Amino acid sequence: MTIVEEFNDYRAKMNGKILEENNTVLKRLFNLDTNAFAPGALDGKVKELIGLSSSMVLRCDDCIKYHLGKCHELGVTTQEVFEVFSIANLIGGTIVIPHLRRAVEFWEELNK
Repeated sequence: MTIVEEFNDYRAKMNGKILEENNTVLKRLFNLDTNAFAPGALDGKVKELIGLSSSMVLRCDDCIKYHLGKCHELGVTTQEVFEVFSIANLIGGTIVIPHLRRAVEFWEELNK
């Protein structure tokens, strides 16, 4: 099983368990997240690139993987992803570099 499959399977499994509990606040939070990334004044690709950059600066590997997956689905190129990586590292500083390494590994796996 690849790192992409492991991540997607685990995320789906745990999201299912969370939503099974039928907690109104958590369900609304998940819904808000879904709606925030829906196309609007900004298209979905731009929103995912913003999400990727923000996730890198916040150093959330799960979020980085999620947004990389969505970027891949939306046809984002490697050049575009690396421009986002460069901005995120500039804003976040060198502490983002370990997350950059894992992001590159995940992006390479998505592109196999």
